[in-house]
Amino acid sequence: MAGFRYQCLDAAGKQADGVVEADNARLARAKLREQGLWVLDMQELAEGDAQGKRSRSGGVSTAELALITRQFATLLDAGLTIERALTVLIEQAENLRLRDVLAGVRSEVLAGSAMSVALARHPRVFPELYRTIVRAGEESGKAAGVMARLADYIEARQALSAKVALAFVYPAVVLSVSLLVIVGMLWWVVPQMVGVFQSSKQELPLLTRALLAISAGIREYGLIGFIVLGLAGAGFARALKNPAFRLRLDAWLLRLPLFGRLNKASNTARLASTLSILVGSGVPLLKAMEAAAGVVENLVLRGAVSNAARDVREGAPLSKALDRQKLFPPVLVHLIASGEASGRLEDMLDKAARQQAGELEQRVATFTSLLGPVMVLLMGVAVLLIVLAILLPVFEMNQLVK
Repeated sequence: MAGFRYQCLDAAGKQADGVVEADNARLARAKLREQGLWVLDMQELAEGDAQGKRSRSGGVSTAELALITRQFATLLDAGLTIERALTVLIEQAENLRLRDVLAGVRSEVLAGSAMSVALARHPRVFPELYRTIVRAGEESGKAAGVMARLADYIEARQALSAKVALAFVYPAVVLSVSLLVIVGMLWWVVPQMVGVFQSSKQELPLLTRALLAISAGIREYGLIGFIVLGLAGAGFARALKNPAFRLRLDAWLLRLPLFGRLNKASNTARLASTLSILVGSGVPLLKAMEAAAGVVENLVLRGAVSNAARDVREGAPLSKALDRQKLFPPVLVHLIASGEASGRLEDMLDKAARQQAGELEQRVATFTSLLGPVMVLLMGVAVLLIVLAILLPVFEMNQLVK
């Protein structure tokens, strides 16, 4: 099936454009005429253009997805039909890639497809979880409310991710500056200063000789080392695509004293919030667990969610199924058990998600507040050693003069 970019007029005489897929141009024009559109111009997308369009679809950011979801929910709540709401979103979209995607979705909806089916044609923009929630809204007849909850969910996840990423900016900057300063001193300052003492045939102190050896190694093998590090990074990135290696790495990360807790809190918060939005949207619990497993990044925890889903399928309560895995925080299990007992599972899942998100933010703040001073201290020690290595020969020369 080929893609065709078109320009047309609607029944009101307003010009619109978009992308439609059909076996040939004649069928594409027929499909548009069935939608009440008068085609002005139509061009077939070349294979390269189609691939480029698909690759550009993956460039839609989470912020843009959250924005159009919130706008779509607002338009539906105002009483607009899905087709009219999509038309408004297309007109307002500043990102041409997103505009093409929305135009394709609108074409499918006008052709009689359900919204979730139309979204499924763009899986790189609208993930499976997104489409599952939209499908639940269609089945329940509460599309506006479900889309509003979905917008809240995406915005909350984006805000949490932004807070975690922002917390590591300062340590990353300090580490980068420290490395640049130390490498610069070893590359240029140390050889210039210590070279003066070498010409005097004086035996240099051990610390100075060691520093000179490190400096010579960086000057001589620095480029090779940089290439080796680049190749090692590429090899590590490739190894991450191996499920067995990724599973062992994720298991090791969970065992780390501090980072393991951060990893577990992050994935648990994501799991709880996803289950909350799915259950609240009317998705059956078992199907919600299967969809929520996909948002858990740690493969060990993802496998635990899948095992818990199997236990739920066999009749076990969700709290007991998660407790059997011995990987999830007790507070999550107890809140879910309370929700199951009181019939307020959705509320307890939402409360668990907020509790885990708060714990994650607290742990990240504690970690970064300690990491920054530690790195400054290490940088100070490194600079102190370099200064001592330079000054020790001066002290010894003064002793000889006396």
